Amino acid sequence: MSRILIIEDEEKISRFVELELMHEGYETGKAADGRSGLEEALKGDYDLVILDIMLPELSGIEVLRRLRKESAVPVILLTARDSVTDKVTGLDMGANDYITKPFAIEELLARIRVILRNAEAQAEGRGSDGGKGDPAVLSSDCGIEMNTDSHAVHYKGKAVELTNREFILLKILMENRGVAMSRERLLSEAWGYDYYGETNIIDVYVRYIRQKTSDDVIRTIRGVGYMME
Repeated sequence: MSRILIIEDEEKISRFVELELMHEGYETGKAADGRSGLEEALKGDYDLVILDIMLPELSGIEVLRRLRKESAVPVILLTARDSVTDKVTGLDMGANDYITKPFAIEELLARIRVILRNAEAQAEGRGSDGGKGDPAVLSSDCGIEMNTDSHAVHYKGKAVELTNREFILLKILMENRGVAMSRERLLSEAWGYDYYGETNIIDVYVRYIRQKTSDDVIRTIRGVGYMME
């Protein structure tokens, strides 16, 4: 049975989510501020954390930053903010997903199921080979080389520092060279679920990658999405 921690200072929302999770068969824990939530997340054996961004004591982003130094537990951010920048910040800090308030509980439950299913599949994959594999190097004619094992990326011989999400998006494009990838497909493959949010977040990440490499590294396919040739 999966255990889920809810870090939310609005008691009505926290209790509502708790009851729905319990009805679905999950075990739950709760915290009403960032500091106690971080402590509980680090000491508790949780399979997933639902984390509000606007919290007393410590903000949700700060909780996430500190949590990621010690734990890879999946995190879903709850946010009342609807700007792409806030969402990108959370994802770059290591969140697995986000959902904007107000939200439908069915949507939250669906995202929880997918994240837990993906985490289980990844754990099984690591167990099958002991977590070891041969380093895989991807390269493109535009001058990018990527080691998918070490996460090292070079552009024309120079090291490029990418965030985790930028790396994942670039890896997908490199693995599908010559294929026009829609924003919806890129979102689904990069985030590992049928994405509910705005597809323009892909445009933001493509812009970041281009700024760190070159504008011609990723080609825009008008009316479709993006492609690496």
